[in-house]
Amino acid sequence: MRRAIISSDDFGMSVEANEAIEIAHRDGVLSTASLMVAGPAVEDAIERARRIPTLHVGLHLVVIEGPCVLPPSEIPLLVSPDGQFPSDQLRLGINYFFSPAVRRQLAAEIEAQFAAFARTGLTLDHANAHKHMHLHPTVGKMMIATGKRYGLRAVRVPLEPPEPLMAAGTYTDTLGAAALRRWTKLLRWQIRSAGMVTNDWCFGIEWSGHMTADRVAALAAHLPDGVSEIYFHPATQKNALLQHLMPTYEHEAELAALCSPGFRIGLEDSRTTLIGWNDITR
Repeated sequence: MRRAIISSDDFGMSVEANEAIEIAHRDGVLSTASLMVAGPAVEDAIERARRIPTLHVGLHLVVIEGPCVLPPSEIPLLVSPDGQFPSDQLRLGINYFFSPAVRRQLAAEIEAQFAAFARTGLTLDHANAHKHMHLHPTVGKMMIATGKRYGLRAVRVPLEPPEPLMAAGTYTDTLGAAALRRWTKLLRWQIRSAGMVTNDWCFGIEWSGHMTADRVAALAAHLPDGVSEIYFHPATQKNALLQHLMPTYEHEAELAALCSPGFRIGLEDSRTTLIGWNDITR
């Protein structure tokens, strides 16, 4: 039985991303969005989410390359004076794992982000982390433990099987991708140990920013059995921030893919049922 959650990351990063999420939900197959609670356009995102109750919204936890919620003076070991997390994933990973002082500030910031989401009044549909940083055992553990106190019940596992990608287009598996798939087992164990639910598969990693209409229509025909989350980064156009952070991403093409008849028909032809995180049971 094939089931799919069609989602978007970076809700609240820009008005252009927010506009695309609303359009893709209204005119396409998007059901779910992950909110950056300190994003530059978060208030616009919250207003749209309140106006569209059928759009399911979760937390897109930011602990790398993005803005924090707490005042930078309270978490100086985590962020720059202007409140931005650095982009150096290796250095962050080492600090998050080995430094007790860093972990204390990280825990405070994760708590603040869940609290900020709660203040929106939106129902917490799920959680994941920007650039999949919840794969880090410290971040994953804190996100799950803190989220549970805020009613969290569903968390993304970014496990992308190679076979559907090979069938849908040109793709060669790598040792790095294979290692990442193995590493996801720890996160899945953390989620299930907390009594939460997760997806079986996740698509949007290898083709991140390039989930075009042709690609996703072909992917839909080759989805594996189980629950697949297929996530996107749509925007109506590139603003300066999107150009700076994701210069090669095809944001507008991803919006077009979400609204394309070919993607919808491909899902129907493969007998894939569109669901939400709240439809997953243990």
